[in-house]
Amino acid sequence: MSNDSQGSVKGEATMTASPSGSTSSQDPPLSPSTTAKPPELPDELVQAGWSKCWSRRENRPYYFNRFTNQSLWEVPVLGQHDVISDPLGLNAAPAEGGPGEGNLGNGQRKRRISEEQGAGLNSIKRVKAEPTTPISPSTPGAKQWSSAPEDKLTLPATPTTPSPAPAPYRPAVIYWDLDIQTNAVIREHPPTHHLPPHPEIELQRAQLVTKLRQHYHELCHQREGIDPPRESFNRWLLERKVVDKGQDPLLPSDCDPVISPSMFREVMNDIPIRLSRIKYKEEARKLLFKYAEAAKKMIDSRNASPESRKVVKWNAEDTMSWLRRDHSASKEDYMDRLEHLRQQCGPHVTAVAKDSVEGICSKIYQLSAEYSRRLRQTHLSLLQDPPTTEVCASSQQSRLVYCYPVRLAIPSPPLPRVELHFENDMACLRFKGEMVKLNRGHFSKLELLYRYSCIDDPRFERFLPRVWSLLKRYQVMFGSGANEGTGLQGALPVAVFEALVRQFGVSFECFASPLNCYFKQFGSAFPDTDGFFGSRGPFLSFCPVSGSFEANPPFCEELMDAMVAHFEGLLEKSSEPLSFIVFVPEWRDPVTPALTRMEASRFLRHQLTIPAYEHEEEMYYRAVHGTAVLFLQNDAGFGKWAPTAERLAELMAAYRPSTSRPSTLSSPGPAPVAPGDKDSTSKAADMTQSSVMSHDDNNNNNNNNSSSSSSSSSSSSSSPQDKMAAV
Repeated sequence: MSNDSQGSVKGEATMTASPSGSTSSQDPPLSPSTTAKPPELPDELVQAGWSKCWSRRENRPYYFNRFTNQSLWEVPVLGQHDVISDPLGLNAAPAEGGPGEGNLGNGQRKRRISEEQGAGLNSIKRVKAEPTTPISPSTPGAKQWSSAPEDKLTLPATPTTPSPAPAPYRPAVIYWDLDIQTNAVIREHPPTHHLPPHPEIELQRAQLVTKLRQHYHELCHQREGIDPPRESFNRWLLERKVVDKGQDPLLPSDCDPVISPSMFREVMNDIPIRLSRIKYKEEARKLLFKYAEAAKKMIDSRNASPESRKVVKWNAEDTMSWLRRDHSASKEDYMDRLEHLRQQCGPHVTAVAKDSVEGICSKIYQLSAEYSRRLRQTHLSLLQDPPTTEVCASSQQSRLVYCYPVRLAIPSPPLPRVELHFENDMACLRFKGEMVKLNRGHFSKLELLYRYSCIDDPRFERFLPRVWSLLKRYQVMFGSGANEGTGLQGALPVAVFEALVRQFGVSFECFASPLNCYFKQFGSAFPDTDGFFGSRGPFLSFCPVSGSFEANPPFCEELMDAMVAHFEGLLEKSSEPLSFIVFVPEWRDPVTPALTRMEASRFLRHQLTIPAYEHEEEMYYRAVHGTAVLFLQNDAGFGKWAPTAERLAELMAAYRPSTSRPSTLSSPGPAPVAPGDKDSTSKAADMTQSSVMSHDDNNNNNNNNSSSSSSSSSSSSSSPQDKMAAV
């Protein structure tokens, strides 16, 4: 198994560097400015990005670097590493060391190869050429990236006075480590048949999903007189995709059952009124009166049985009479009375509202299926060679390989122009008036992930349209409301990831996205948009044979339950070392089925609880609830990554709040952030327990530190990268 895997991984690396399948000894593709004649510079300078150009005004040659946007009158000299003009060290001489040395910093690595120069000569280290790309957007003042053909053929402007390029943006804090190699082994599989992403389709999908959200809002108001439960539409998308067999990456279209248990449960919980967390006695008194009044009004206006009418009306009138008589009751008295009223009236209210709520769920699903069909027809019309018949999934091959990013079988069509400009620390991408914004640290991260993972775009000609499509997809999934989507998934601090890597060999996140991932290999919701940036696809469809994994699922009960079933199936089948370290909120009232199932699993090796207020999440929030950490391992995985006392002690220490962090909070709310770190967050930092008694209060527990947003020409919206919950 080891030999096959190693060979496959090397092959993958070769493919990443050269999409055509050429070996590393072949010359890299040349930039448009150097295709007219052979290079007049040494091979080392050409590989470092230098080309010789002619200045018409000065009537003499000069030298231009396409990676750093630097212009020089004199011949460049390798080995003089200027951190200002060349922050990535592209022009520096290779450091001495073996061919295996490739770690040049977090996410900034070069690959070296050795070539024999003849009998008796020592091997000479050379920097392997990266794919020819446009000017790096990391350089302020550089020409904007664009996918327009006319821009690609434009020569760089003739310099008037040679000077170093401006200092590039360097994030103050890094929330990822892209140098960690994977230990996840899978069976080799053919490319998938998802349709390649296209900005036109994402724009149309955004419009249809927004329309679907509006329909949901109107149905809740018209039929039940309530606002849609907070995040219920987003959780509906997550829950539906667990069972959906349709072809749209976001909109459900082929689900069984049609009625969503998640949406039905959440809407029903807010009938007859939404209950919120109570802090004061007067609030409790008012809430009790409103519930009794709403229950009586609802039972009078619906087609209820005589028995239901009798029970609800008697309890509601008795409660109102008690409120008029007793003015000395405490907050606890009011809450006890409210709980009693809910127990007495709840079943009857549910019975009369059942058909109406099911109608809401069914209508939203039918509209979603119709929108999905409409989108697919439009998408197929954009493809140059659309598939004529549906391709059945191929059977898995027998060869074992290290996991690799999702590959699409259908070639990408020509993509339209997407404009890029920078506003302070934000990268702004615009397509047809729709702008998405991303902080520059994460934009550089996407560039690195794309370089490592994409094999069909060596010149980065499709990079900007694919980034725009990715950001738009996540923004659409989680909505444009303030803080919307931030309560769907928690985050682990960087120190915890580092401990997981050192102590348990973790190298893969099961539920992440290109924006909030810590490793360059991860599972995410959307294989079509995310595969170009390193995603291995939805984890429920990912079947590793061995490896060590971290799982921090979104807060959706159906998804968490499906996750546990998938883990147990994988552990049952594999005899190779396999380990899953699962982080979930310790919700005990009521307990979640997924947590109960994991605690009863025969693969559970250890379980620990991080108490509330004694640990932090991303961006240094003090968590307001306990976090359960469960180690699910087969025998081989337990033998290799056993949760020993020493390993667990280091993990607990990584979770402990740091006294050196002045921004740590002891209660829910936005965390103060230093100005330099303002836009460097990588994950949503909210793991607030969601229950029927805390819907309204959850708004105060979200991470407001947005570092990416999506907007039209006249409005802006909240951050998709702070709202990453991935299936």
